[in-house]
Amino acid sequence: MRNKRDVSQLMDGSASLLGAMPFQVAEAYKTLRTNLLFTLAAGENKTVVVSSASPSEGKSSTCANLAIAMAQTDAKVVLIDADLRKPTQFKVFAINNNKGLSTILAGFSDLDEVINHDVMPNLDLITSGPTPPNPSELLGAERMSLLINQLRARYEYIFIDTPPINVVTDALVVSNMAAGVVVVARHGQSTYNDLTKAVSSLEFSGANILGLVVNGIKEKAGRFGKYKYSKYS
Repeated sequence: MRNKRDVSQLMDGSASLLGAMPFQVAEAYKTLRTNLLFTLAAGENKTVVVSSASPSEGKSSTCANLAIAMAQTDAKVVLIDADLRKPTQFKVFAINNNKGLSTILAGFSDLDEVINHDVMPNLDLITSGPTPPNPSELLGAERMSLLINQLRARYEYIFIDTPPINVVTDALVVSNMAAGVVVVARHGQSTYNDLTKAVSSLEFSGANILGLVVNGIKEKAGRFGKYKYSKYS
């Protein structure tokens, strides 16, 4: 972990959608959004991959809330569920998942068929679609790169929810098409060894690590707890 990266800490409650959570948690996402805005400002590619080292660390809810927070700036945002093995976003937003990313990449659907418009103000959603037999191959194919380029012409920001890094290679494959990766960890669950392994895998693949989000923080400070933001080298 040689470069400076942002470390954001989110207290419990991050599993709910932005706007239906305690004030401090919502503010934490807005602070993280500000960090991303500055980080991505200099580049043309504003595609962000969100993943975690291991399962059940909150990467899908974090990805959804980051996308919502960015859409609240009046930017046009699309959220893609690229976790083709264990999708979540269609459940979060209560959207039909008969068509989605997998059917686009397999050539069964056109892009306009699968975009769910305005699931939140300024936010569109592409669900995962049916689980394919070859997720890594689909995500690594040229059609995925072409899709992201198509979406970059339509949207200011793209957020991609991907499977855990230490479980399958899907996040590593997609990260090379993005501006960078936000890694999500859960306080009291994620281990140093797991995070080190995930970061090493990302660095080996040439991915740009934008930062680390730690959720599940429990701190007593008034009714809802408090939020901390720090940096590390």
